[in-house]
Amino acid sequence: PAGGASLRLCSTRVAQEGINKPVIDRIIRVDHAGEYGANRIYAGQMAVLGRSSVGPIIQQMWNQEKDHLKKFNELMVAYRVRPTVLLPFWNVAGFVLGAGSALLGRKGAMACTVAVEESISEHYNNQIRTLIEEDPEKYKELLQVIKQFRDDEQEHHDIGLEHDAEATPAYSVLKTAIQLGCKAAIFLSERI
Repeated sequence: PAGGASLRLCSTRVAQEGINKPVIDRIIRVDHAGEYGANRIYAGQMAVLGRSSVGPIIQQMWNQEKDHLKKFNELMVAYRVRPTVLLPFWNVAGFVLGAGSALLGRKGAMACTVAVEESISEHYNNQIRTLIEEDPEKYKELLQVIKQFRDDEQEHHDIGLEHDAEATPAYSVLKTAIQLGCKAAIFLSERI
């Protein structure tokens, strides 16, 4: 299974009646893929910068991403959502992005963090709006999860800025390129 989680029977299945299954499937599938990709990005950054002064900061953010992935693994089972078939690609692409940005140094890794987390925060905000329009009471638990994770991603974004992300050479070009990749990953993971 994705993320190294063991398969287990889940006694907490969510009642499927009354939910907008296509919307919920799309949200959970793409969020699972995103948290999986984020884990791989931080793994790549730690492979390069783990023993540097910024290693503990990256590890702290990675630990939160591990918790996010664990929760989406649980939600995939509870809502009976299949993962994206692109997980093997996100496995490699995430690690390469993380390691590649870290090879630019501490600032490069933080620039990657800012770009990704800004995209994900915006994506989570869009999902929050969608679920509120659908029925905020019906999706209360999922809304709480997404809001908390959005806040964590925003915190990671801010940590990146505090650690000189914007001082990276060609920052705006790097940020734009990474965010275009994020948008493509979101689009594909929602659908495939």
